[in-house]
Amino acid sequence: MTTLSDPPQSAFKPSMLLNDTRYRGYTFQFIALVCVAALFAYLGSNLAQNLRDAGLVISFDFLGEPANYDINQTLIEYNNQMDHWRAALVGVLNTLLVSFLACITATVIGVFAGVARLSQNWLVRKLMSAYVEAFRNVPVLIWIIIIFTVMTAVMPSPRDFRGEDAAASMVLFDSVAFTNRGVYIPKPIFAPGGWSVIYVFLAGVVGAFWYRRYATKLLYATGKLLPMGWPALAIAFVPAILVFFILGRPITLEYPELGGFNFQGGINILGSLIALWFALAIYTGAFIAENVRAGILSVSKGQTEAAASLGLRPNRIMNLVILPQALRVIIPPLISHYLNITKNSSLAIAVGYMDLTGTLGGITLNQTGRAIECILLLMAFYLTISLSISAVMNVYNKSVSLKER
Repeated sequence: MTTLSDPPQSAFKPSMLLNDTRYRGYTFQFIALVCVAALFAYLGSNLAQNLRDAGLVISFDFLGEPANYDINQTLIEYNNQMDHWRAALVGVLNTLLVSFLACITATVIGVFAGVARLSQNWLVRKLMSAYVEAFRNVPVLIWIIIIFTVMTAVMPSPRDFRGEDAAASMVLFDSVAFTNRGVYIPKPIFAPGGWSVIYVFLAGVVGAFWYRRYATKLLYATGKLLPMGWPALAIAFVPAILVFFILGRPITLEYPELGGFNFQGGINILGSLIALWFALAIYTGAFIAENVRAGILSVSKGQTEAAASLGLRPNRIMNLVILPQALRVIIPPLISHYLNITKNSSLAIAVGYMDLTGTLGGITLNQTGRAIECILLLMAFYLTISLSISAVMNVYNKSVSLKER
């Protein structure tokens, strides 16, 4: 009786790098890597040689010099005597602020519009279709300029709020003022213990998400349906409200008041920030709406009918049956839209909003003449933030993807 066995493995030979299919792919990849590295090395040496010939040396010492320019909106303390590094940091925070606000708002608008485009109501469906076609087919820069023009030319000036016969008035119990200089809102003032309320609230929000996740898993595992709406709201807000009153109301509000030629107190949200924020959100929301619609349509209609036959309400069907499966189609393009929002925020310079492009890539570059250094820092920032967004969203995409049994 003959015993079959694997043929003996031959000794490795250099010729196998090209002739053996087990190694050929790695060989070509290594060659391509060496060529790319050589190309970048050549470009780098050529750049260094040209800079030496011109008497220039790459140096980032200019970041420690006084900036000597003001920034109209800051999230941290800043004045014109601080260095360029501080000004660049202010620009980074302003970029992250408008990008974060636009991403959240665009997601909300996109989900609402995408679901509404599939509505049985003819008017709602056509209105959402008109919104999608109008906004995604017009450049975002035009929408930024349109909204900024509305904020500066249409809104009333602070003097219109003066006197008994004022042409304009504040809203929301005289706490918010819309003017051509921006929107004035109440400013929170934190007394000792105020941050404890914030921490408790954030913990409550995490607890609310955990409860909804637990309720969903319990429903899928046992079929037991727990209420999700009011328990989640109670977990998020009730502990923070209790701590707020127990600590003696450590958070108060400073309301904007008209004083002199402008409003005093409160927080001033500049019209340039609002224009950039809403333009990016509304423009990108139109694209997200189409992704949401495509994701919902990718779910078999039979599953919707089966869920309805079990007695589930339409909102339960959407939350428990359709959206969990649609997310596998929605999330991948959503990552690209978030990246586009972050990169399109560099259009802030068109309306005078001082983001990183306006500070480091604008005034700092012009004052110091360090174009190469400033551009390298800009590239490093946008590359870092883009890779970070991609990494976070890819982790989330993996967590919501359908897993076969």
